[in-house]
Amino acid sequence: MVHAPLISTSLRMPAADLSLVLNSRAGMARPIYPEENTMITPKVIVTIAPTGGMASKQQNHNLPTQPAEIAEQTYACYNAGASVVAVHARRPDDEATCSPEVYTDINSRLREKCDIVINNSTGGGVNGDMVRTLRPGLEEIMFEERLKGCKGKHCEMVTFDCHTIMAMFNKRKLLMVTEPDRCTEMAQLFKDTGVKPEWEVFSLSHILQDTTRLIESGFDKPPYYVNMVLGAMGFQGGYPYSPKIVQMMVDHMPKNSVFCVSAIGPSQLPATTCAILMGGHIRVGLEDNNYYSKGKLATNIELVDRAVRIIRELGAEPATAVEAREILGLPPVKAPMRAAA
Repeated sequence: MVHAPLISTSLRMPAADLSLVLNSRAGMARPIYPEENTMITPKVIVTIAPTGGMASKQQNHNLPTQPAEIAEQTYACYNAGASVVAVHARRPDDEATCSPEVYTDINSRLREKCDIVINNSTGGGVNGDMVRTLRPGLEEIMFEERLKGCKGKHCEMVTFDCHTIMAMFNKRKLLMVTEPDRCTEMAQLFKDTGVKPEWEVFSLSHILQDTTRLIESGFDKPPYYVNMVLGAMGFQGGYPYSPKIVQMMVDHMPKNSVFCVSAIGPSQLPATTCAILMGGHIRVGLEDNNYYSKGKLATNIELVDRAVRIIRELGAEPATAVEAREILGLPPVKAPMRAAA
């Protein structure tokens, strides 16, 4: 399955008029209606990212960190229209881990409830089991801990950052080293384990370098799922959100790719709306954004409800988990399932 035809890079979407898009061939604005829409995919995958590896309950008391509350909130989001969950694991003290035992606990609770697609993080987080000090003022997210992220039971997909990251926030500097040899090692592990990579990218170079190299080397089967994370300005080399940036990144994806857009903080709403208009899929949740609106803390279910509402206003429907697996090329699972609304 390939990504849909794209809108012109000159798009500037007025906030009050989401019905206007640019005809990519004629370069002229026109209204878009469900019966004539050839850009928006009719079924949009909504990924819920409920926890993440950086946010804390001190920042937002609604953040789920323990297996039972992660499963409970994810299930509510599933019933609201989410079909994929991006799972980060936490220790009992709420700090980050890629422990296969914790992932298995979370994943098993989810699978008992529903057939949501389970995508486990191999980035982990910025504290707990994941980090060590390299020298004063510089910490490392440890490679050997990241490798554990694909080993929990019921894991179907894994986030794959096949690039090196320097993250800077709260006067901390964290290095996540993934040079080409490590990229290949991770890709081989995922292939051997039978999990599908979600190719997580923050810039154009992330697409053009090791993501494309590994795909062309046969480490993943089409369709290739590329998740563009925008607005992560604490990441050296990370891109802000704009429609032109999304268009540029989509234009350079490997053939037979589908794409998802995630965006940090206040960029989440405009970036995900843009992704829907461009024929893509979206990620929302407290991993990426603590606020529903300025000054108002969000809940995961509120963010999913809003995303689903926008999808429907634009003439599409949120994909069920069964439909998401068809889009992503994943095998079916045996679990309770929600019918399409």
